[in-house]
Amino acid sequence: MPKPIKNISSDFEQVILLITEARNRVYSKANAELVLLYFNIGKIVSEKVSLGNWGDGTVNDLADFITEKQPLLKGFNRRGLYRMKQFYEVYSDEEIVSPLMTQLSNEKVSPVVTQMENLVQRFCDKILSKISWTHHLLILSKTKSIEEKLFYLNQCLNEKLSKRELERQLNSAAIERTMLGNKFSNAITSKLPTGIFKDPYVFEFLALPEIHSEDDLQHALIKNLQNFILEMGKGFTYMGSEYRLQVGNKDYYTDLLFYHRDLQCMVLFELKIEEFQPEFLGKLNFYLEALDRDVKRPHENPSIGILLCKGKDEEVVEYALSRNISPALIADYETKLIDKKLLAEKLHQLSEIFYRNEQ
Repeated sequence: MPKPIKNISSDFEQVILLITEARNRVYSKANAELVLLYFNIGKIVSEKVSLGNWGDGTVNDLADFITEKQPLLKGFNRRGLYRMKQFYEVYSDEEIVSPLMTQLSNEKVSPVVTQMENLVQRFCDKILSKISWTHHLLILSKTKSIEEKLFYLNQCLNEKLSKRELERQLNSAAIERTMLGNKFSNAITSKLPTGIFKDPYVFEFLALPEIHSEDDLQHALIKNLQNFILEMGKGFTYMGSEYRLQVGNKDYYTDLLFYHRDLQCMVLFELKIEEFQPEFLGKLNFYLEALDRDVKRPHENPSIGILLCKGKDEEVVEYALSRNISPALIADYETKLIDKKLLAEKLHQLSEIFYRNEQ
């Protein structure tokens, strides 16, 4: 009689893990080859059209020729070929590729690079091939400036965004809100890192009524924690709500406490359903001090506080934060998606406020 096999379940799981990892490697390699193929086809079409060798009718003829020779292939119609052409043209400009290589791959581009073609090919291999063609199409169709493209390429690379997650970032104007958060924090304090926090935050997934309580907001965010973390960024890890802090003989409870892996610090979100008032900062600073004294570990950085308010006067916030010691951000929150034009106007107004104060 054979002996019973021990840990057979874990053995089976190990086999499944090997299959999954191999499948992911195959998918990654296939995607890289597909993106490189589209880039190289786009190069041919772009160069032929720019030299006047091909016209619009020739591109149609090419689409028909591919269909005739490879009838099972998808995506090589006239529209698809022009998308490949656009893809190549956007990411083959030296003024674009050099800074993108530096920022996205941390590779310093030498001014002595002998051939621009080599630089473009290296950029395609190191950056573009790491992102799926579906993601590229979304970024190409929903962004205008190269700054926007850089931002969302970076998001895809660093946060491994799914198609749905990228669509939400694009539709909720993540770059504009990140720029607002950066501009405000840079103008007031150098204590906050750039590119991490947004202003305003958008919680359209909560389905909250226009009139709601702070408890309603807190419970809805906890219930939709996955979407909340997606809105904040994937570096955040949830530590708890109503986190207890004991100071003296009293207990105090924070709203939502997170840990940021890259920043190596705790991030406290305090929720207000009214417009920002200067006295809110006192309570926030008290909580941050308690966290740093009693919870923070020696190797960790000082805690950061985010006050989420239902509206704010930028000048009032600027006055309130000008002498604030703790790293803190006062941000709006919205329960519906925001028009990008409104965010652009807000960015312009914020710039004017700080410009006047500098005079």
